[in-house]
Amino acid sequence: MERQKRQILNENLRVLLFKYSAPTITGMVIVALYNLVDTLFVGNIVGPNAIAGLTVVLPVMIFIIAIGLLTGVGSASIISRSLGKGHNERAIVAGGDSIVLNTVLNVITIIPIYIFSEDILRFLGASSEVLPYARDYMNIMILGFVFLSFSVNGSNLIRAEGKPRASMYEMVIGSILNIILDYLFIVILGWGVKGAAIGTVISHIASSVYIFIFFMSRSSIFHLKLKMFRINKSISREILSLGIPSFLMEIMGSIMFLLFIRFVGKYGGDVYITITGIGIRIIDLIFMPLLGISQGFSPIVGFNYGAKLYLRVKRVLREAFMWTSIITLSGFIVMVVFPESLLSIFTSDMEVIEKGAAPLRLIAMLAPLWSFPVLGSAFFQAIGKARPSLIITLSRDLFFFIPSIFILPLFFNLWGVWASWPVTDFCCFLMAAIFLIREVRIINRDIEIEKEKLS
Repeated sequence: MERQKRQILNENLRVLLFKYSAPTITGMVIVALYNLVDTLFVGNIVGPNAIAGLTVVLPVMIFIIAIGLLTGVGSASIISRSLGKGHNERAIVAGGDSIVLNTVLNVITIIPIYIFSEDILRFLGASSEVLPYARDYMNIMILGFVFLSFSVNGSNLIRAEGKPRASMYEMVIGSILNIILDYLFIVILGWGVKGAAIGTVISHIASSVYIFIFFMSRSSIFHLKLKMFRINKSISREILSLGIPSFLMEIMGSIMFLLFIRFVGKYGGDVYITITGIGIRIIDLIFMPLLGISQGFSPIVGFNYGAKLYLRVKRVLREAFMWTSIITLSGFIVMVVFPESLLSIFTSDMEVIEKGAAPLRLIAMLAPLWSFPVLGSAFFQAIGKARPSLIITLSRDLFFFIPSIFILPLFFNLWGVWASWPVTDFCCFLMAAIFLIREVRIINRDIEIEKEKLS
C-alpha cells in the first residue's frame, strides 16, 4: 500500500491517469458492449417489441445500481482519502460499513419490487404488446438484483484501494460471460428475453464471487474480517452523505428515463420506445469511457487532495477533461453522421431505422458537453465536498430535464420530447462549469498558501 501511495502522490499524472482509468474504461466498455450485444440478439432474434420490453425494465435496474453507488462511491471517497493520510484502519471500517449498508438497503428495496412487479411495469409504460416481454425479463432479473448492487459496491471499494486492474477483471468476467450466455440462451436455445435475463443473473453472481474472492486475498486491505462489519455510525453517515450525489444521479436518471419512456410512448408509440432503447445502448458506449475516466481519476484526486498536493489535483482534473472531450467529440461525430447504420445493427425493421435517425442526431447534438457534469460530480465527491456534487447531480434532472420534458412537448409534440435532451445538456454544463471554476480558484489560493509555508 505504501508503494501505491508513493506512486499516486509522485508519478507523472498522465501516465497515472491512464494506468488507473484504462482498466476501468476497458471493463466499462465491455459492459456497454454486453448491453449492445444483449439488445442486438433480442432485437434480431425476437423482434422490436422485445427491445421495448428490456427498455421498460431499465429504470428499475438503474435504481438497483444506484444503491450500489450510494454505498460504494461514498465509502470509496473515505477509503482513498484515509489511505492518502495513512489511516488504514479507518479505510477498512468504511469498507465493512458499505457492505452492510448495501445488503440492508437491497433487501428493503427488492421485496416491494417483487410484490408489485407487474404494476411497476405498467406504470413504467409497458403497453399490452410490450408487457409480456418486460414481465418475463423482470421476474428473472429480480433474482440477481442483490448481486448486481453488490458488484457495483465492491468495484468501487477495489478502485479506492488503488487496484483498478482488479476492478476491471470483475467487469470483464461478468460481461464476457454474459455475452457468451446470451448467445447460448437466445440464439442457440431460443429462450428469448428469458434467456437474456438468465444470462445476466448468472453473470452478476460470477462478478460477486470474484469480488468476494479478491477481498479474501492478500491483495486487498479488507480480508473480510468480522470486525469490519461492526457499524460505525459516524463513518456510515459520512458514506451516505458522500454517496448521496451518485445515488441521486442514478435515481434522477431512472426518473428521467421513466418520464422519457412515458412521453415517447404517449407521443410516438412502441416503435419510438424501441428507438429509445437502442439509442441508450449507443450512448452508453460514450458514457462508459467518461465514467471510467472519472472513476479512475477519483482515487488520484482523493489521495493528492488528502496529502495537500493541490497542484497535482488541478493538473489531473485538466488531464481528465482533455481525454473526456476527445471521447465525447468522437461520439458526437458518429451519432450525427451515421445514425441509420447504427440502428441497422440492432434491427432490420425499416420503420425503426427510418424513424430513428433524426432523434439520434438531436439527442447527440451537445454530446461534447457530457463530460462536465460527470467529472464535476466525481471531482467534488473525491475531495469530500458533497454539497456541490449534489447540486450538480440534481441540476441535470430535477432542475432542467423535468421542466423541459413537461414543457417542450406541449409546443413541439414528439420533437419536444427529443429536444429535452440537448436543452438539459446545455443547462447542466453551465451549472457544472460554474462550480468547477469556483473550486479551481479555491485550489489556486491553497497552492499559494502552501508555497508561502515553504518559503
